[in-house]
Parts: sequence; C-alpha cells; structure tokens
Amino acid sequence: ISIRDDGNLDDVNEYKVPQENPDYSSPIIFETSAQSISIPYAESLLHAECDGAEVNCEIFPYSSQQAGEAPCRTSWFMATLQLSSGISVTLVLQSPHCSSQEEEHDATLHPKLRIPMSKEGTVLTTVEFQSSSRNTSLYTHLGSSVTLDCRFALAPSSSFSSLEWRRQHRGSGRSLFQYQVGSTGPAVQPKVHVDVAELLGSGDASLSLQGVSVGDEGTYICLVSTLLHQAQHIIQLHVAEPPRVRLVPEVVSFERGVTTTLTCNIAGYYPLDVSVSWTQKTPEDDMEIPLSNARFSSHRQSRDGTYSITSYLSISSATAQAPATYSCHVSHMTLAEPISVSAHLKAPEQTGSEGLVGGFIATIIFIVVVFNVLKRRAAEQKSEQLLRASE
Repeated sequence: ISIRDDGNLDDVNEYKVPQENPDYSSPIIFETSAQSISIPYAESLLHAECDGAEVNCEIFPYSSQQAGEAPCRTSWFMATLQLSSGISVTLVLQSPHCSSQEEEHDATLHPKLRIPMSKEGTVLTTVEFQSSSRNTSLYTHLGSSVTLDCRFALAPSSSFSSLEWRRQHRGSGRSLFQYQVGSTGPAVQPKVHVDVAELLGSGDASLSLQGVSVGDEGTYICLVSTLLHQAQHIIQLHVAEPPRVRLVPEVVSFERGVTTTLTCNIAGYYPLDVSVSWTQKTPEDDMEIPLSNARFSSHRQSRDGTYSITSYLSISSATAQAPATYSCHVSHMTLAEPISVSAHLKAPEQTGSEGLVGGFIATIIFIVVVFNVLKRRAAEQKSEQLLRASE
C-alpha cells in the first residue's frame, strides 16, 4: 500500500517469509496489495507498534469460484484489522485467477488453498473492496448529536449496491436506514440522517444521530453491499450522564439531645452503577474517617431514563463531636474523580438561660469580692484609729 514517507521509512526492515515452499501443514501467509484502492489509516497501521497500539488481524474465507475441474480457482477472503485505538478496517481480498491452461500449468499453487502463491510461498491477493470506521465504541451525553463513522471504497470492477444501518439492543433489533441504488431514495426518519450525495460520491456512509436519548444506546451495524459482497462495521454507542449532587442542610448547629439527619441527593446519572460514601473530620483528625451508618433509598428512574438515589446520615448529639465536617462522596463512570459535598457541624453555643445563670453567678462573686475588700479596709481604718488614740 502507498505510504507517505516522512523520513522514517529507511529504517523499516523488509519482511521475510519464515518458511519458503510451504507444505500442507505450514501456516498460511497472505500478501496483499492495494493497487486501485487506498487503504484508510495506513500510517496508523504502519506505526502502530511505535505508537504503543495493538493490531488484531483476522482472515477467513469469503467464497470461491471454480469452473469445472480446473485446479486453479479464484478465491475471496475477508480480512478485518482493528487497532486498540478504535480504528477498524475490513478488506475483501481476491486471489488472482488463471485465465488459461498455460497459466494454470505455470502457476505455483498453495498446497492447501489451491490458489496462486508467490515464489516465497505467500498467498497473493488484491484488495477489491474496503470499508472502515474510526470508532468501534462511542460515549455521548443526553441530548447531544453524534456521528457514527462508516466509509468504503471499491475497485473499478465492483459497484455499490446498497447501504443499511441497523440497531440492536437487549435481544431486539430494527432497521434505521436503508438505501438501494436505483430506488427513489430513503424514507425520511426522525433523528437519523445519511447524506446520500456523499454516500454515492465519496463512499461516506456515516450515520448522524440527533438528540441522543437513553433509548438510542445499543449496537449499530453499518452494512455496505456490492453485487457480490457485503462488509459490515459494528459500533457500540453508550450514553453516559454524570450525577448532580446536593447535600442538605449545609450547616448544622449542635444541640444536646437532638439527632440531625443529613440528606445527600444524587440525581440525573446514567448508567445505573454509582458509589456513595460518607466521611467525618474534626480539627483533631489528620484525615477523613469513613462512616458506615448511612442509609439509602432505592434507585429511582426518571422519564428521560436517568437514575437518582438518596443517602441519609444521622448525627446524634450523644456521639457526635463538634465542630466537625461531614462529607458525601459520589463516584460514577462519567467522573474523573469523585464529587464531594460537605456539611459543617457547629460547636455548641450558650443558650439564653445558661447565659443568665452564668451572669448571676459572676455578679454574686463580684459582690462578695468587693464586700470582702471593703470589710478589710474598714478593719484596717479602725485599727489605725485605735492606735492613734492610745498614743
């Protein structure tokens, strides 16, 4: 395949076949050329190892065409290439055929497949039809728009026949879009759109989905057909919505003999799995202390398909320490880190009656002190007077 030389290709080693002249038990090695079709993401495939990506390749027989008892036959294979980055490429491969008895005699045939192979023992094929997608899995938010990428290219000997998009979810499936060459055009459907002009002009079969809802989640299949072959791409569409978290009340005043309940409301999240935990921290604590006495409501589902749950934490004045901070922590797959909201427990304050009693006691003490001081001074003055009289 044609690769843009960015100056790094001089160090690429030439591929060497592990074993020449294979026998019936030897591994089958395919050598494929793309002479009339460009291979998408060729640079990504070439530099996959350098980029730390993994490539998965599968090749299986598609069909064979054989005339009479001729030993040389034309075979078709389907190859799928998938990168760990999400790129997927499907290739329909054709083996060369022998057009005359002379070519049959001169051709070196693979012992197992009975199709022509090179001098090095590789099975020779050419790409006649390719389709690709840059995503095998997508995440999107509620109400957003998303494009499911699907493209194809054909050799001059092949012609486009039809396109169909299907959606499958939880055991049921339905057709979203259909187009047949020569038909009047696809029926207009809400939310989904394929640009037919781009489809016929450049092979862009991508599906646009508007106003995504929870009900749009599922497996989408792009099926491109020619008169002889079909190729499909499977794209998983996931809906993900982060939770909204609110804690009430935010400030709690400490009162003796009273139990206060903190309420942590978690709402609007999808999918269902969510983790909620509570912690406590006082000025004397170096770190937050996990709490295990929280209560939870059951999961509730809204009309838009999102979920909500409520967690309760009871704080008793008999066991609580004030001041303190109580936090509700929420984890969900849509969050890079948990959401934490906090409520503050204030230290106890003196009530009005306690203040009066304290003021009264302080006044009595002050009066007693003043009385003792005055009494002492009076005694000292009287002693001085008696001393002067005796003199």
